[in-house]
Amino acid sequence: MDALLGAAGLGDIGEHFGTSHPEYAGAHAEVFLARTRELLAEAGFAIGNVSAQFQGNRPRFSGRRTEAERVLSTALGGAPVSVTATTTDGLGFTGRGEGIAVTAIAMIHPR
Repeated sequence: MDALLGAAGLGDIGEHFGTSHPEYAGAHAEVFLARTRELLAEAGFAIGNVSAQFQGNRPRFSGRRTEAERVLSTALGGAPVSVTATTTDGLGFTGRGEGIAVTAIAMIHPR
């Protein structure tokens, strides 16, 4: 969501879905993705594609990669989504198994 909102110059997750928006409390991620797609459309943009990289040792991700890509793509109106994963070879907090991180980039274009 941040990658898409940022690419369109529309702020960030906190601005649109933060604690000042109680209507989103407890909402599933698909709700946020669908609303982000709507915000982009309202601003005159369409999603070209999204790439997200999962960084961490656990959980193992490769077995669910296809499912994640399908669910994310559906929530984004059919935009192509690619999900990759890396263990960071033991480096940093993700490599030590202390947490996970995700980096995403998105391409958008005028409608």
